[in-house]
Amino acid sequence: MSRTLPSAQAPAGEWRGVGLGERGVSWNERDAILYALAVGAGATDLDLVFEERLRVLPTFALTLAQWAPDLLGSAGAFEVGRALHGGQRLRSYGELPAAGELRMSARVGEVWDKGSAAVFDVVVESDLFEATWSLFAPGRGGFGGDRGPGRAPAPATDSAWRTRWPTAANQAALYRLLGDRHRIHIDPDAARAIGRPRPILHGLATLATATLAAADTIGAHPAGLTAVAGRFADVVLPGDELTVEGWDDGRFLVRTERGTVMDEGRFSFE
Repeated sequence: MSRTLPSAQAPAGEWRGVGLGERGVSWNERDAILYALAVGAGATDLDLVFEERLRVLPTFALTLAQWAPDLLGSAGAFEVGRALHGGQRLRSYGELPAAGELRMSARVGEVWDKGSAAVFDVVVESDLFEATWSLFAPGRGGFGGDRGPGRAPAPATDSAWRTRWPTAANQAALYRLLGDRHRIHIDPDAARAIGRPRPILHGLATLATATLAAADTIGAHPAGLTAVAGRFADVVLPGDELTVEGWDDGRFLVRTERGTVMDEGRFSFE
């Protein structure tokens, strides 16, 4: 780590630039195939689910790097049970192999002061990708820091394309097997405690499913994703149908019948 971790009582701004260490991770074909199935790939998508033709979805990298935002919460930067995953960015530098090992390092990037809350950016870097989690932490603002960038304006023109994409009723139960086992994704009592009628889908699963829908609609291969980003605006319930809208410049948003669940989206493919 780059320096001693701040105490749990320290102002949130003191976490800016703190190193979170390094970690080596490994995966095999089974992990990559399970991931593809958990984000909406079908049994006929043989280059995503059949080991003899396998191309790994770039967003699978986010499951390999999940240790970093988890570590920040467990280190006391914020109250884990109240923090929200506000946004995600990923840039891919090359396709992940079907099975392999990778060394990555993590650090706290910016810490933004939103007044009643702080937003922690957790940056994970490796030879094959860079990923940034934006974590919204209620009660950690007010430390005198910069508020950070504001919301991007909504697109002023109609979308160039629109597609509907189903989520599976068991999608959250599958996705949690990849590492994020928070109770709100499987336990009805935990979901009701946060005001939801039943367990919710992981935001990263929604993000990945949206890239599958986009690739299918514009004629790209989903494994050719080079960058994606988005802000999580609301939750998806497993079984919801997603409506994904996109613009020619790579912007996109995602809706369900209840409203917008992802906005400020950007993607690019090879």
